[in-house]
Amino acid sequence: MDKNYKGVIWTNHVLQRMKERGIKQGDAWATFGRPDQSKNAKIKGAWVYYRTWNNQRIEVVAKKNEWGKWVILSVWSRDVSRKPRLTGSRPIYSKKTDKVLPLWKLVFRKFFRKKAKKS
Repeated sequence: MDKNYKGVIWTNHVLQRMKERGIKQGDAWATFGRPDQSKNAKIKGAWVYYRTWNNQRIEVVAKKNEWGKWVILSVWSRDVSRKPRLTGSRPIYSKKTDKVLPLWKLVFRKFFRKKAKKS
């Protein structure tokens, strides 16, 4: 792996991580050069670039240094073949049956249900 691949500076950290994670330098550079999307990173002045290759989404964090040259800070990939599971997405069931109830019905029952008298 080259520290100045395609005119971009690659840190020792990112080169080591790419090797450990099995990410090709050309794939990371292509993600940086032609991303599907990008956004501001948490680091001031840095950007995160995303690109999906088959079922792998490669993410590259890059920032310009004080001389205006791009520096690749981090690269990782994640599997996107599975649909993400939403937290707390379990269905809500009725107590009497295994029937799934709509949210509006649960809210209605909670606030407008007749309360039993205590004797």
